[in-house]
Amino acid sequence: MSYISPVSGHLLPPNDPAFTSEAIERASRYHRPRYIALLADTVISLGVLAAAAMWVHPRIGAWWLGCGVLPISLVAVISIARLPLAYDIGFRREHVWGFSAQSRWAWGVDFLRNFLLSAAFSAVPIWALAALVHWSPRWWVAVAAPGAATLVVVFGVLAPLVMEPLFNRFTPLADSELANRLRSLAERTGTPISNVLVADASKRSGKVNAYVSGVGPTRRLVLYDTLLAKADAAEVELVVANELGHRRARHVAKGTALAAAGAALTTLVIWVAVDNPGDPASVPVIMLLGFALELVALPWQTALSRQWEREADRASLDLTGRPDVFRTAHMRLAEANLSDLNPPRWLYRLLFTHPTPPERLAAGAAWRPSS
Repeated sequence: MSYISPVSGHLLPPNDPAFTSEAIERASRYHRPRYIALLADTVISLGVLAAAAMWVHPRIGAWWLGCGVLPISLVAVISIARLPLAYDIGFRREHVWGFSAQSRWAWGVDFLRNFLLSAAFSAVPIWALAALVHWSPRWWVAVAAPGAATLVVVFGVLAPLVMEPLFNRFTPLADSELANRLRSLAERTGTPISNVLVADASKRSGKVNAYVSGVGPTRRLVLYDTLLAKADAAEVELVVANELGHRRARHVAKGTALAAAGAALTTLVIWVAVDNPGDPASVPVIMLLGFALELVALPWQTALSRQWEREADRASLDLTGRPDVFRTAHMRLAEANLSDLNPPRWLYRLLFTHPTPPERLAAGAAWRPSS
């Protein structure tokens, strides 16, 4: 449930002593510059792509060269333009607030790694699209739309094996007693797990998290080592119950299916809106169109994500029957991650993939065991 102030337009936390006015204000001071930076990043990306769409001349060279080089060049320009802001928000301020454990060198390596991945994820699909257009100018969309959807599914399956190890090292949970408790919990949900992995998140930040990733044979449960360091066994079990709730409801699979459908739909929009997707001059137009479609879809994506998180929260309560642990766990998560406790309503609708901590505590207080 949400509590909206008719005066400020903010979400209002319930009258709960866990969230003092000082805590709300502190979280606000941390998050507001981050929201401004995100807006600036969006403006930079839209500005660069719009300028390129107007500036790039048709038939600037061989299609196979232009459609490969231009996406990488545009991602590079955007990355360079946003580098000062990214450094201030992602490195300097994270150190000021006591979250970051990275050196400048390690942060720079991460920034470069993210650039390379973004460049690859832009250049490869655009080049493949251009190749299909040149192969079959009339029927390319019949191959490209299902092909884009298939690539999203393949990525969802392979990401835990290919992408995630680029950023973290994963090891089996060493605490055998806790591991057995978590396996027993998973068996009670009808979603058994063979292994629980721990990510070395502490090398970057003190923030805590857990997640389920992968589809089918690569599906796995991952705990941050920071979560294990800051939460007791009952709280870890509650967090895992939440993730098992996602797994039992097949949220990852559903999300992958929706992303695949979105990729196919984007291809159809390009087919309708772009005269010649095989021309290098169309590259910035395609990238601008894709970015605009992501922004349009964002409120619906976050609303669905919040609904799934509420379902997972209810599942964690049903599985553990411990509203007291639910309360302490989410208070600890909110404190460790300095979660925004009272965001503006419009920002909440646009960006928040999870209910706020006050919403979650209110839901936990209202929960009753099923008869």
